[in-house]
Amino acid sequence: MVKKELKSIRKEKTIMFAIMIQFVIASCSSIMLVGVMAFYDPSSIGENTNAHINVGVVGDMSSPVFASLGVQKSIRVIPFSNDAADQEAAQMAFQDHKVDAIVSIPPAGNTGTVDMKLFLPKSDAESTIILMTLDEPLKKAENIMRHNNGVQLKYDGLQGKPSTDYEFLYSVIIPLLMFFPALIAGSIVIDTFSEEMEGKTLDTLWSAPVSLNHIFSSKIFAAILTALLQCIIWATLLRFNSFSIHSLGPVLLLSVIIAAVVSFGAGIIGLYFKDRERSQFIYSLALLGAAGISYLFNPSPFSLMTRLAIGDYTVGLGQVILYLIPLVAVAGMFFLASRKLVAAER
Repeated sequence: MVKKELKSIRKEKTIMFAIMIQFVIASCSSIMLVGVMAFYDPSSIGENTNAHINVGVVGDMSSPVFASLGVQKSIRVIPFSNDAADQEAAQMAFQDHKVDAIVSIPPAGNTGTVDMKLFLPKSDAESTIILMTLDEPLKKAENIMRHNNGVQLKYDGLQGKPSTDYEFLYSVIIPLLMFFPALIAGSIVIDTFSEEMEGKTLDTLWSAPVSLNHIFSSKIFAAILTALLQCIIWATLLRFNSFSIHSLGPVLLLSVIIAAVVSFGAGIIGLYFKDRERSQFIYSLALLGAAGISYLFNPSPFSLMTRLAIGDYTVGLGQVILYLIPLVAVAGMFFLASRKLVAAER
């Protein structure tokens, strides 16, 4: 019966489309991470992209700013002198998009302060990328000028990627990929339950030498197995994208438990309403309520998934096993509801 249910899942175009969306997210996660991070934290763009820009530099060519920009591989420096003709030429080049930005470097004042001016395009997206590309060389120039003035303060020399990448990957991408299969599993359960009841094929199945609980349990098990297979594939694809998931066993176990809770809950809704439209609507509302209630747990499923994925030593299998309590409760409610359905049919 489980094989039969798995074959029927492949025929559901909506479910297969949702799985394909997850497949794209997991397989292209390194690319999507950069794109979405532009909205999550624009300052991370300069750390994740290989943008090449043309920068027109007007003014003092002996400035550390000019030297720092010149050694950056992603920046092509086009020098302009400080006379009026060259300033106008730089302006024309900027308007004709021959240079992406203009840096004006006047001579340092008596105090050694450089009043630099930066001209960027009107486009917010383009300006952000240019600004983030210029960020590192400008900080190096700032350190050089501080050193020349006897001030020892460094912004560079820090190792590793920015914390925003780490935070976004483990708090958004991984929980999304590990929990979304549970939502699909619940939808599968409702569809299969409703199909049997609306098509009046439940009586035919019931005539076989199997109990009604066995029939419904097979449908739920097939949905949970589908969720588990998805999570394993997503974890593998993330690994191919150089994103490691620590404590993979507990992460998969938590994903399966949540998928089982959602599937049994969806089964209760399907048994009660018996039609697809109402069941899917109530299921969606129930998911929103359950997501809010889940934050009453300490740690919540989302927080626990993140902490397991990053290898937090303060959480482990013990916290995951605690989620068996709501699973047992929801499963008990489901079998009670199916028993009532059996009594009503007889």
